[in-house]
Amino acid sequence: MLHRWLVLFMMLMLGMAAAFPGSASAEDAKIAPVYIIPVDQKIETGLEKFMKRGFKEAEKMNAGLIVLDINTPGGLVTTAQTIGKMIRESKIESVAYIRGNAASAGSYIALNADKIAMSPGSMIGAAAMVDSTGKRVDDPKLVAAWKSEMSAAAESSGRNAKIAAGMADIDMVVDMPEIGEKKEKGQIIALSSEQALKVGYTDKIASSPEEVISWMGYSTDNVIQVEHTWAENIATFLTNPIVMTILLFLGIAGIVIELIVPGFGVPGIIGTAAFILYFFGNYVAGFAGNETWLLFIIGLILMILEMFVPSFGILGVLGAISLVAGVIRAAYDTSHALISLGIAFIAALVVVVVVAIVFKERGIWNRFILNESLTKEQGYVPTESRESLLGKEGVSVTPLRPAGTALIDDERVDVVTEGEFIPRDSAVVVVHVEGARVVVKPK
Repeated sequence: MLHRWLVLFMMLMLGMAAAFPGSASAEDAKIAPVYIIPVDQKIETGLEKFMKRGFKEAEKMNAGLIVLDINTPGGLVTTAQTIGKMIRESKIESVAYIRGNAASAGSYIALNADKIAMSPGSMIGAAAMVDSTGKRVDDPKLVAAWKSEMSAAAESSGRNAKIAAGMADIDMVVDMPEIGEKKEKGQIIALSSEQALKVGYTDKIASSPEEVISWMGYSTDNVIQVEHTWAENIATFLTNPIVMTILLFLGIAGIVIELIVPGFGVPGIIGTAAFILYFFGNYVAGFAGNETWLLFIIGLILMILEMFVPSFGILGVLGAISLVAGVIRAAYDTSHALISLGIAFIAALVVVVVVAIVFKERGIWNRFILNESLTKEQGYVPTESRESLLGKEGVSVTPLRPAGTALIDDERVDVVTEGEFIPRDSAVVVVHVEGARVVVKPK
């Protein structure tokens, strides 16, 4: 009898161990390296580059598990799709640990992992497509394509595809009897950790990544946290919308001031440095390519040439277009870039006008204005006015046809008639004087 009870007890313990792999002893835990990759920012090309670096490093180190530490408001759908493909094609086992929110495209990334774990109070879902201004996208083709992507990601890990579709499509009706709720038309699905556990959208509720690692059967003694490089941290700061606006303001104001009031040097240096930081931040973040640097350099050269080469403004306009195109292409979001550029331009215009007024005597426009007088003291001899000859009489020394020479007050004077011919040795009288021009007529 005792033997039978012992056998039943052993079978019960083995069944519990099989059902709860995370409860295995430390000796049984896998010792392969575990990589934790944070997904804690907007989903854009900068995050894609960062995650790609993390996955490559994990593969190089023969990692056994990748933990995606997710807390993101979402972002670009196209970038999320690229990241999702990278997760699916990786040979390394992956688990998405939703620490805060896996909203919008963040939920898609989580659904592509092999397993999902959530912290208490976290959320997954609310994946309806919106544009850069936050307005919901109503295009049926785009919504259908995105809903299909979400459903496929859910099905790949054995989850209810209709719930994933209900996260993306506001017009769907989805029954969720496990939590006693029904998504009606006009609503969007967003699941708490407890709800997600009941409907099968999370496999574990855990309070820390270490708990998730143990639950997945790995040792926590060889955990590597993938960190952002110094360049990536600087890029994150430089691509902040407020910082970007300030850099654009300094760039525009500095360069324009240097062009119209040359000789300072400092505004030009500050302006150029500001533009370099703007493009550097967006380049490292993955928003900008080499073409943006080319557009910036071409624009700057054309604007400088406009100050010295007569082109009726053509070079200046082309330079400004090239510079603006580079700024917009370098940015994460076109509408945000235009807003930042508009604010920076208006602020820079005010500063440039003030500087131009204060330093009006040093402006480049003075190169095109004759400000100096040609005086006797400088060695210049002005033409003598002959107004004293008005009304005086004389004799033509040469024929006047109508110009010639007359003797007036014993002085040979160059004269002209009002059009008529006057022979030599004829008496004349001065009737009009304009500076050095003396007009005579027959007496």
